[in-house]
Amino acid sequence: MAKKLRQFKIIIEQDEDGYFVASVPALPGCFTQAKTLFELKKRIHEAISLCLEVAKNDRQYRASINEFSYEPSFVGLETIAVAA
Repeated sequence: MAKKLRQFKIIIEQDEDGYFVASVPALPGCFTQAKTLFELKKRIHEAISLCLEVAKNDRQYRASINEFSYEPSFVGLETIAVAA
């Protein structure tokens, strides 16, 4: 039987050391990092698969998904200057 395909929105940022960091708001605690976007895509796919596997067997994790997860809606990105 074919596995059900699910889609997840991920948030990608680049940290001060140049690493790309991805997180999945729909799966609390699901994140990874990599030096390249290509490697990041492979790693976040693996992280999502692991989180879904844990969710099958861990009632507490499923509860945290229900309590803390959200689906982001991208609005935009802005830079704001503030005098300090």
